[in-house]
Amino acid sequence: MPQSTRISVTPLAQVPESHALIQGWFEREWPDYYGPNGPGDACADLARYANWGSLPMGMVALLDGIPRGFAALKTEPFAEFTHWGPWLGAACVEPGFRRQGLGAALVRALPGAAHQLGYTSVYCATATAGSLMRRSGWQRIACVDHEGHATEIFQITL
Repeated sequence: MPQSTRISVTPLAQVPESHALIQGWFEREWPDYYGPNGPGDACADLARYANWGSLPMGMVALLDGIPRGFAALKTEPFAEFTHWGPWLGAACVEPGFRRQGLGAALVRALPGAAHQLGYTSVYCATATAGSLMRRSGWQRIACVDHEGHATEIFQITL
């Protein structure tokens, strides 16, 4: 589906009121990591992603002005590829709003932000969004077994 003009992408730093909502998404999307017994802290991660002009940096996809998706440009490397970066990660779209162009808008916006910061490439590791990455112009450069899942590694040159 083509991106709607009702979709916009803005830095997390500009919508601090969305932190609690996105924290809930993180906790539901990745319960083993952000859930009650997991090692992650969604609130602390979102506070780190609330930068503009430096990494890590989060971006929020808005549909009619309402937060419906999130992704971050991160400095933490993917374990098997520590020499590459930055990485697009922490991407999620609210379940009832998937397949409406929000994820694609985020995947297009984050490389532009990386380019403004002087980066020449961005990488992404995904076990679930390979088709979105290919449709968005990213090149698959590897496939690895990561924690029991076939994980594709993508790169986009800026």
